[in-house]
Amino acid sequence: MSTVNRTARLSTRLLLAGALALGLAPTAQAAPPGIPGTSTALSELAGLAVAAEGTSSGYSRELFPHWATVSGACNTRETVLKRDGVNVVTDSACAATSGTWASPYDGASWSAASDVDIDHVVPLAEAWRSGARTWTTARRQSFANDLSGPQLIAVTDNVNQSKGDKDPAQWKPPLSSYWCTYAKMWTRVKHTWGLTVDSAEKSALQTMLGRC
Repeated sequence: MSTVNRTARLSTRLLLAGALALGLAPTAQAAPPGIPGTSTALSELAGLAVAAEGTSSGYSRELFPHWATVSGACNTRETVLKRDGVNVVTDSACAATSGTWASPYDGASWSAASDVDIDHVVPLAEAWRSGARTWTTARRQSFANDLSGPQLIAVTDNVNQSKGDKDPAQWKPPLSSYWCTYAKMWTRVKHTWGLTVDSAEKSALQTMLGRC
């Protein structure tokens, strides 16, 4: 990202922060469905199979068809943008033309959908390495577009890019106050989809849940 773009985005963030402080721009932190309570998350974590992380050999994002059509002209990304934002207005193609998004990973707020990514809480490549490589393409598509659980969330784009395909032993949200919720989300997704955890990942999740 250029220095000019970084400066512009910082200015936008500061302006939004000031507006929020004055109550001029209503916002709400993204909250996907299906986030379990602490005791349930701990129980689900204890029940996950522990295995060494598998290989990335053969992995491709195309093996997880994502941003599938949900209804009409709206796909999964656009549906999450509308769900996680405030006062989101869309055009006839279902693209968000205005709204406000608060990213729980870093606490930033944005007024342009282009500044927001839809994060796969358990990244597609991580899922591949922990069991999804044996799935059918149809099951991988369901995983990549799962709106019924806490697998998809709107967050700041460059924060999502810094996460990449890392698990919680390698990456955690910049806001430590969100670690508890993030660990609950990650654990629920792996539990729901029958994915494994490696020992370092499980230890990191236990530590994060210990902050709840």
